[in-house]
Amino acid sequence: MTVDGLRRSPLGDLPETLGHGVRLREIPFLTQLNLRLAPGGGAAARVAEVLGAALPTEPNTVTDSGDLRLLWLGPDEWLIVGPDGAAPDTEGRIRTALPGEHACLVDVSANRTTLELSGPGARTVLEKGCALDLHPRAFTPGRCAQTLVSKVNVVLDQLDAEPRYRLLVRGSFARYLADWLLDAMSDTALIG
Repeated sequence: MTVDGLRRSPLGDLPETLGHGVRLREIPFLTQLNLRLAPGGGAAARVAEVLGAALPTEPNTVTDSGDLRLLWLGPDEWLIVGPDGAAPDTEGRIRTALPGEHACLVDVSANRTTLELSGPGARTVLEKGCALDLHPRAFTPGRCAQTLVSKVNVVLDQLDAEPRYRLLVRGSFARYLADWLLDAMSDTALIG
């Protein structure tokens, strides 16, 4: 898919696929900002003020702030995910909170695309290639993790209990992962 004739999604030709209790689609061009700073310092408090929500400090959790999701990636690292086109404004607001601070903010939006897997069979599909315990007692809405799905590094974010997952994957691995998910979806029909 091209937007304004300049951007091309790695999965622009991937049709939304429905079947066997699972839906797969690409959500291209999401804003993704990587933020690193001391979690308990003044900069973190000022960032929380400009974003309208505190950065999560519990491992592998997510905080919502309007149309932004703040994903915990490490003790001093977060991924801020938002809609297409939100990067300049969001980055500008965060930078106003960082002058003179030991912090790093990088727009990594072009680094990954996003696959969304949803429906009653979504967890079963993911479990075929992900070593995490995705059972609702262990991985619930508002949880995220950096993990492997079929040997591909992803940031996995569970949005709701449907379940609906977002897999943020590097563009160079997106086609392989999409094909693997489609294959896993068809296998689910055989056993489901």
